[in-house]
Amino acid sequence: MYARSNRPQVGENISQVERHYNMRNYKMMWVLMVLAAFLLVLQYHMSGLWVAGGSNVVGNAFGVLDISNDDIIRSAVEKLHLENVISTNIDYKLMADLVLQLGRELVALGCSEMAALSCAGPPPSPLLPPLYIITPTYRRPEQIPELTRMAQTLMHVKNVHWLVIEDAKNQTRMVTELLERTGISFDHLVAPMPDIYKTRKGPKPRGVSNRNRGLQWLRANATKGVFYFADDDNTYDIRLFEEIRTTKRVAMWPVGLCTKTGLSSPVVIDGKFSGFYDGWVAGRKFPVDMAGFAVSVNFFLQRPNAQMPYRPGFEEDGFLKSLAPFTPSEIELKADNCTKVGILITVLIFLTS
Repeated sequence: MYARSNRPQVGENISQVERHYNMRNYKMMWVLMVLAAFLLVLQYHMSGLWVAGGSNVVGNAFGVLDISNDDIIRSAVEKLHLENVISTNIDYKLMADLVLQLGRELVALGCSEMAALSCAGPPPSPLLPPLYIITPTYRRPEQIPELTRMAQTLMHVKNVHWLVIEDAKNQTRMVTELLERTGISFDHLVAPMPDIYKTRKGPKPRGVSNRNRGLQWLRANATKGVFYFADDDNTYDIRLFEEIRTTKRVAMWPVGLCTKTGLSSPVVIDGKFSGFYDGWVAGRKFPVDMAGFAVSVNFFLQRPNAQMPYRPGFEEDGFLKSLAPFTPSEIELKADNCTKVGILITVLIFLTS
């Protein structure tokens, strides 16, 4: 028995001829799709690139390259030599659909790495001392917006670890989810204010339990670097964090305030520390704002009794005095010898004249 020729015979009608060629093209398209899939997946594994589906961007470990889907389609078509197999319109549509489908699959494999590159900020450097940012927070309508704003700043800071500590018995799920999305290295802790202070009349020592919990974490986990108490309702110039990274003991700088005095700052005369300027001195040895100083981890660890007191209005003063032996004359003056001002508190810290 002879094999039948693939060519339609003279006696076949028009509908049979159309079905014959349609089936042939259909099978060919599926073969080409498999070949193209193999080609693109092979190209993906060899180059270390992934396609961000529908975004016309290809990323790798060294950055983002602007490559359009059209370029990928044309390259694939040329490599498969499709020009003599099916029409231009068909092969273009076929490859476009294929790239779109593969893009979705490849994104599933690579998007987590892409996200880490895009939102985690600069990678840690072993040459940079780590920065530990201690942020007390509590549940309120503006908590997530304010933490989001702060996170957007810290995402640009190198080698930073964020200690976010809630005044609560349990972690707030939305806070945890926010921290996980940022890509910032963090610990989410809880430290409720002791009941004895909650029921007391008058001002409350807010944030003290949170900050002391952060200090406890540092004693257990840190050996070097610098830490800074940064409230979530403040706004910070990113340059501040590079200023404080070189702190050897205790560094200070001017902080702008939304008050009549408008400023809390060390006073510097002829390049040397001379005293303090603050709207509320109240006999404090260190009349400074919480946002106005940073401390070396090593310096802190050498003082096992250092902690913040539960005394409203005297938290900063009490903590700095607990770092004894340490005197105001030993303060490291930042922000160009305290000639540049931080504006404002709520706290907005600008390192601008």
